[in-house]
Amino acid sequence: MAPAPDSSQREAARSLEIMQRLREVEESILARAPEHDLEPSLDRIQAVMELAGDPQRTYPVIHLTGTNGKTTTARVIESILREMGLTTGRFTSPHMHTMLERIAIGGRPIEAEKFLRTYAEVIPLIDLVDARSAENDEPRMTYFEVLVAVAYAAFADAPVDVAIIEVGMGGSWDATNVADGVVSVITPIALDHQHFLGNTVGAIALEKAGIIKADGIAISAQQNDPAVAAILAERAEEVGAQIALEGEQFGLESADVAVGGQALTVRGLAASYPELFLPFHGTHMAQNATLAIAAVEAFIGGGEQELDLDVLKAGLAAATSPGRLEVVRRSPTVLVDAAHNPAGAIALRDGLQEAFTFTKLVGVVAILKDKDASEMLEILEPVLDEVIITRTTSARAMRPNDLGEIAKGIFGEARVSVVDDLPDALDRAAGIADESGVGGGVLATGSVITAAEVRMLLGVTEV
Repeated sequence: MAPAPDSSQREAARSLEIMQRLREVEESILARAPEHDLEPSLDRIQAVMELAGDPQRTYPVIHLTGTNGKTTTARVIESILREMGLTTGRFTSPHMHTMLERIAIGGRPIEAEKFLRTYAEVIPLIDLVDARSAENDEPRMTYFEVLVAVAYAAFADAPVDVAIIEVGMGGSWDATNVADGVVSVITPIALDHQHFLGNTVGAIALEKAGIIKADGIAISAQQNDPAVAAILAERAEEVGAQIALEGEQFGLESADVAVGGQALTVRGLAASYPELFLPFHGTHMAQNATLAIAAVEAFIGGGEQELDLDVLKAGLAAATSPGRLEVVRRSPTVLVDAAHNPAGAIALRDGLQEAFTFTKLVGVVAILKDKDASEMLEILEPVLDEVIITRTTSARAMRPNDLGEIAKGIFGEARVSVVDDLPDALDRAAGIADESGVGGGVLATGSVITAAEVRMLLGVTEV
């Protein structure tokens, strides 16, 4: 007679069962239209939410849009609110290693078992809406819409005290916009996703302004184009929302390089906060933190209540932002950054110049084929001594030879190498950096996927 399995064996079997079920669900979700091939409409997600009892209306929402900096700003907001004792939900995209990262509760990715349980609750509703769509020759729910539905339901079930929600793309018709943010946060707006959002920053701003809701408070980063600020102000006036602009009602007073990050002084909506430590590099990250502080002030006391300085310091110090000017290895130093458009490349370049001193910096660059690779490379050229052109495992990755030709036209042939496989490209870059001594470094960038795959190659998967 075989002995009965002990508790550790039973637990291992259960873990395997959960992993297998999660893999099946992920494959089912991935079989839907991807987020870069979306169908602009709120009809499908709105229908699912109504069938579910509108879970997104059972907790207050801080809603974020913009072109770059959304995820970092969301994570800093969350960290401060958690330090205040609130249970938080956070929805961000894209993910780095697993789709579970997109839905975080209490600062941690949702547990697989909870994700599966929530998915099981909403998939019958999704199937019903898909069936209605099919009857009308309309597309079924997309990958992104399904994850939004799961996130909103999971946050209601937790329950959370507040949800920090990052749009996937745009604003007005983004699936997340079935929620009404009591605070809406707009990071800097620049050109990106033009085929969906428009070819001017003004057109993009109009779309993103759609998350500003009646009786809410809008918190906007400083915008490079005055027309953008005007559009946001017009939207706020139209719906009866308050608006606060960086550089006017709040702002970054100082940012100095410190060991492991920066020392900041921030003028918030309600008070000035000195001697803050932020464990991120670059002025753009300091500005993200400034925006986050103003958003927390707006949420907690309508912008009129001073935050406890010790709580704020602890919240900032505990914040993380994987894949954003992140050091993932020493000797040689390897940085990863998820910059994937010209505005992100400018922030990366400036952050490198502000916070790091390399005798030689080798770039490992892989860019998606629908991005402006030429402009990104031109922006990064002054800070990269050599560049290794490669590709990620993404089907959307630009072919290395094609990207290499663009790079050679910008860097010159002597500074460019083309290596088809990312692991080999990383090894070569590390070898070149090593030859330069302790001052050599490697920067891997070009997309979130590039940053994520380099992190994984170096054994870094914590988010």
